[in-house]
Amino acid sequence: MAKIFVETERLILRELVPEDAERMFLLDGNPEVMRFLGRNTVTKVEESSEIIEKIRKQYRENGIGRWAVVEKSSNLLIGWSGLKFLTEEINGFKNVYELGYRFLPESWGKGYASESAGASLNYGFNILDVEVIYASATIDNDGSNHVLRKLGFTEKGTFIDPLDHEECFWYELRKEDFQR
Repeated sequence: MAKIFVETERLILRELVPEDAERMFLLDGNPEVMRFLGRNTVTKVEESSEIIEKIRKQYRENGIGRWAVVEKSSNLLIGWSGLKFLTEEINGFKNVYELGYRFLPESWGKGYASESAGASLNYGFNILDVEVIYASATIDNDGSNHVLRKLGFTEKGTFIDPLDHEECFWYELRKEDFQR
């Protein structure tokens, strides 16, 4: 049984488990989903299994990692969302918490990114007692940038992501600004 971390009105945010590999493959194998990430789609379910195991390793080593997002009405995994503790430097930042999310296209435009990200931020600030959380999005990913600004993140500049070589906005949200 997967550990549930947060429930919202429409969503369950729980740990990713090996049994999620098929649904994760739908996500990471979809060119539309990967379009703003500058990365190739996965081509085998086994690759999604490896990604899940890396995230489970983050749970063990850092006490946090991205969570499966399950839509209550369908009981299907529709994406992932949550915090990651950055152990490798990104944009000059290391050993900080970063918010991220990714959803299947049929779930876009329904408010799931805002709902799950807001719940993840609440968990980070109020359960983990983190003082600041960071996020990034490619500058042409209007949907993701809109969600981050709506959640209260402040744009702090741009950088080139070393993995996908795309220009990204770098965002910051402080605990006191989230609680306003």
